[in-house]
Amino acid sequence: MILGDINRMQAAGLSAVFCQAIDQALSAGLSQLAPGSYPLQGEEMWVNVMQFATQHEEEKRAELHRAYIDIQILLEGEEHIYFGLAESARDCDEWHEEEDYQLCDRIENQQSVTLKPGMFAIFMPGEPHKPGCFTTRPGTVKKAVIKLHHRALTDLHSTL
Repeated sequence: MILGDINRMQAAGLSAVFCQAIDQALSAGLSQLAPGSYPLQGEEMWVNVMQFATQHEEEKRAELHRAYIDIQILLEGEEHIYFGLAESARDCDEWHEEEDYQLCDRIENQQSVTLKPGMFAIFMPGEPHKPGCFTTRPGTVKKAVIKLHHRALTDLHSTL
């Protein structure tokens, strides 16, 4: 997991691929977009804009992905995200290949972070995360999740 502020991306040590993905999504005017899915680069990268009520951690399940990197940007509200290292997901359901996700009941050695507007959290394939949890009381958040295929990182390394 990588954490940072969209106004100081380089301070988080982001590669050019992540900076470009965030810049491209921001230039689409994320905060003005209605909830929905918006293409950025075909199946390689798109952004889901969502608005929802946060829930208690116990009401949520962790998710993980194999093919896509999640770049989660909080636009409005406050959100607590629970997460773990790769291979720390436990008690998982079957894998949903088409949609690239798996839901799990538990994260071993679970950690947490609070996102405020303008912050981002990046979850790599295999890293379980449970977003959308409230901090002290339920509230509404608006966020954008950039879905970036992991090949984008492979393509970068092959050109270096």
